[in-house]
Amino acid sequence: MYLRIGASDLPGPAYTPSGAPPYRNVHVAVQRRDRPAELLDPQPGDAPSATWTLECTVVATPAGTDVKGPYVQGRPGSRFVYLSWNAVDEAGTFTMFRRAKLMLGAIPEPVLDAAVRSGVLVGRLGLTDACGAPLCAGVVPPRISWSAEPAV
Repeated sequence: MYLRIGASDLPGPAYTPSGAPPYRNVHVAVQRRDRPAELLDPQPGDAPSATWTLECTVVATPAGTDVKGPYVQGRPGSRFVYLSWNAVDEAGTFTMFRRAKLMLGAIPEPVLDAAVRSGVLVGRLGLTDACGAPLCAGVVPPRISWSAEPAV
């Protein structure tokens, strides 16, 4: 199965937290499990949209469907995908300053079952929070919408 993350409403190229120096040349990417410095397809914070496609495996367990893969984090029953926000300096070094945690356990069971059958699970979300900052913390519906789509 593929997990596709479709993001819109990116917050912009800079972020200044309250009382702290600004982060410049902001990028967002999917963070690899156990390798926080390994980022999948970093996108600039001012891109009109961003899409990541992750190859996953699914396993039926007594507790339900378990989604696994190199970019899927956490233990069975509490799996998630990190979107990592990074400032990129002139040398091209990425420095993570916050993350959004896309909670796979919050996917409605009928949607996940349909995605297993169709081959593609899609999560759509905006990446700017209510304060205009890069989205962070745990992300569950309705902040993210999940659907099953046919494999192309």
